[in-house]
Amino acid sequence: MARANQELSEVFNQLWRLDTNRLQPGKDYIIDPQGKAGYVARGSNYAQDRARASLFSYVNEEKLQSIDTYAHFINLLDNYETSTGVAETVTSEERMENHLFLDAILATDVMKHAHAYLVREGRSPSDPMSFKRQLYDMWFRLYHRDRSGREDSCGFEHVFVGETKYGREIMGLHNWVQFYLQEKRGHVDYKGYKARGHKNTGASVVVKLDEYVLELVVYRHGESIGTSYPKLLSNNN
Repeated sequence: MARANQELSEVFNQLWRLDTNRLQPGKDYIIDPQGKAGYVARGSNYAQDRARASLFSYVNEEKLQSIDTYAHFINLLDNYETSTGVAETVTSEERMENHLFLDAILATDVMKHAHAYLVREGRSPSDPMSFKRQLYDMWFRLYHRDRSGREDSCGFEHVFVGETKYGREIMGLHNWVQFYLQEKRGHVDYKGYKARGHKNTGASVVVKLDEYVLELVVYRHGESIGTSYPKLLSNNN
């Protein structure tokens, strides 16, 4: 187990090094953590607001849209009914957008390295087109999350877009771009942060929102804090 964990750690570190598309904190985007958030009780969607401003004070959207992987990703975010129980309808245009996104990411060194590792582990086929079909099935194949039995969800929607349950509970949304865009449109109200620990080289920060908890993996540079990515940990319910 220890050897397997070490190997995975090395793979993840290599993927991080290969990611030349990521935006640079303090240059391409700036966050403003502001105040430390208060406790949110289980089942509650109230949190004392310790952040009057947005989390993201600046994002270079021109650069974001100029990178193929981000541009094709953003095109997918409006393809879904966010409410569980509402059946998804996938159009031919949306299927094309799915394929363009997969083609863009599969052309990166990150996904080429990930593919090679999965092939070595016997988890994926070596043929690139078969691997693409595997990814399409995992991310975009519809399934039912709601008891109604309707095909109302898929892996991509849950992880990257986010879903709503009973009109108020947020599920998924493990992605900083979607979080930024929703905050910009006034759909998300950032309440503050909760630090989990500190090191000389960085810190793990948790952001408390009305209906879910968001982790920010951050590092310090000078007197400001930049973030590599926000990732949803869990909702409060």
